[in-house]
Amino acid sequence: MDVSYFSNLISQLKEENFLSPDGLRMLMSAPDVSSDVPSSPELSLFSAPDASGNAYSHRELSDFSELTAMLGEAADCQRRKFYGEAVFVRGLIEFTNYCKNNCYYCGIRCENSDVKRYRLSPDEILECCREGYTLGFRTFVLQGGEDYNYSDRDICDIVSSIKSHHPDCAITLSMGERSKESYRAYFDAGADRYLLRHETADITHYAKLHPDSMSLVNRKRCLYDLKEIGYEVGAGFMVGSPFQTYDTLLDDLNFLKDLKPHMIGIGPFIRHKNTPFRNYPCGSAELTLRLISILRLMFPYANIPSTTALGTLLPYGRELGLKAGANVLMPNLSPSAARNKYELYDNKICSGDEAAAQLDALRKRVNAAGYNIICSRGDSIGDCIGDVSFVMRSVPMAHVLFPPTRG
Repeated sequence: MDVSYFSNLISQLKEENFLSPDGLRMLMSAPDVSSDVPSSPELSLFSAPDASGNAYSHRELSDFSELTAMLGEAADCQRRKFYGEAVFVRGLIEFTNYCKNNCYYCGIRCENSDVKRYRLSPDEILECCREGYTLGFRTFVLQGGEDYNYSDRDICDIVSSIKSHHPDCAITLSMGERSKESYRAYFDAGADRYLLRHETADITHYAKLHPDSMSLVNRKRCLYDLKEIGYEVGAGFMVGSPFQTYDTLLDDLNFLKDLKPHMIGIGPFIRHKNTPFRNYPCGSAELTLRLISILRLMFPYANIPSTTALGTLLPYGRELGLKAGANVLMPNLSPSAARNKYELYDNKICSGDEAAAQLDALRKRVNAAGYNIICSRGDSIGDCIGDVSFVMRSVPMAHVLFPPTRG
């Protein structure tokens, strides 16, 4: 293997938006351009920092390997073709940490009795939106566990109230599995998008991450229902979750190719001290970055976030995610008192900062990485991927939120 071999693979992926399973496996698993590819299906290639992010201080993709940098350069070129330097920000509101499920990897699983549970009232949610709107956010993401204390009517009332106060904003819901009728009701009330990570597309792997009461078949049913209703749909998976292999990652990529989601969210697995997976290693930051690049090349139109989990694992993780092809960040607008209670994994960053201070610090880091935070809904460009002018019209530079500081 040499540079030209991997360069050809990356070029093919960029041109055709897919590769053979062997080609994708090469890009995921090769230690570098001059290394032999391991024959093991296990994700033992990359070392992972601990959950405090202290093992790496990398600021550039080339700090990992030449292959990771090559993938990132191609992916960044693609994201700039469709999105320029724009980074869309979504205001995240974690409105409940109650959850009926008992996922083995999740810190707010129902059997974790150490969690300090909370629910935000409709007025508290609206106040988060008011603050976020003042700061420039034009998308609000209501995220929570599967908490049926909020009825469908409650959710519809919250959504319609946000829309009435902020009609120029998009509303994204991320509250797990519901019936098709419920999803339709939320959509009719004004919800625009729905995020539901499938976590793994392999049924055997899924069963190792979740209790018997949960099913991959139903998870996929939800995603296809959401697309049929008309939502902008987001799916995604953890990188480096227990029992994951390169084969299961290939299943994830194939599933996403079939689903054709508008948004794709991936992040490294980070353990939580009160889960059955407390002693498993965290996922690899480098493999996560490579997969962000692969996904950008497969789905050039998609909105792909650089996640808080990546920023938790690496001090410059979110900036590296942008350089690898991501174009979305999700700062936290939740009340400060609630943020450290929504702990899906250990040592989650930005659990105490005020929203304004958090956003200002993030703006400076995004500018330093070579991008601009944009004041826009940041809608999916979907079928308009061939019309680059459409993309740039949707994010006019006059609407840059916190323009770069000129020295």
